[in-house]
Amino acid sequence: MAISSSPQRLQDQVALVTGASRGIGRAVALALAAEGARVVVNYASSSAAAEAVVAEISSLGGEALALQADVAQTEQVDGLFNALMEKWGRLDVLVNNAGIARDTLLLRMKLDDWQAVIDLNLTGVFLCTRAASKIMLKQRSGRIVNVTSVVGEMGNPGQANYSAAKAGVMGFTKTVAKELASRGITVNAVAPGFIATDMTADLKAGEDILKLIPLGRYGQPEEVAGLIRFLVADPAASYITGQILNIDGGMVMA
Repeated sequence: MAISSSPQRLQDQVALVTGASRGIGRAVALALAAEGARVVVNYASSSAAAEAVVAEISSLGGEALALQADVAQTEQVDGLFNALMEKWGRLDVLVNNAGIARDTLLLRMKLDDWQAVIDLNLTGVFLCTRAASKIMLKQRSGRIVNVTSVVGEMGNPGQANYSAAKAGVMGFTKTVAKELASRGITVNAVAPGFIATDMTADLKAGEDILKLIPLGRYGQPEEVAGLIRFLVADPAASYITGQILNIDGGMVMA
């Protein structure tokens, strides 16, 4: 059975999803494969999980490749992009999803905890976007989506590092969107609220959090993937760039 019976809007295109071995990244990889994209499933350490995503895509008739890289490291990012270009020779979609959290109150936060989160969640977005833009500028086309968070807008106690990184991604998104627009490249960000993933599974204040969400439930990774799928695959999204789109059940209303 084919991976999708509907018209595949990313046929013959190549998509790179960072941090794609689980959670939101996994859901995005599957969604883009359903649109016909050849998907690079990036992972930092969980090769078995990444290969499972590749196997799932392959079993449904899609094409995918797992590539290891810590996107906070310049040399590893260079290796990642060299490998995908050697394999497929183009890049049409970049989804900067890789991220970590090291939560604690500011007065208890060690510099290592601050730096690790900034390095991966913000510098990693910079490194991958810079590498992707070089390819997309030559192609004069491309779509980039950065996964940020509502805490980049509203803050959250115990997440000074995470909130700062995600707020940085928002400003970065708007600037790069202005720089690349003339070459037909769109750059947007999605800002999830509380999504049911490994990162939120251990939260102790679950009931208190639900009270802050007008829809009264956590979001699902597939819902975030659906928004990203729209931004990178739907022709109707071709006039959307430099935007931060919240997907949070109504938590943040401006």
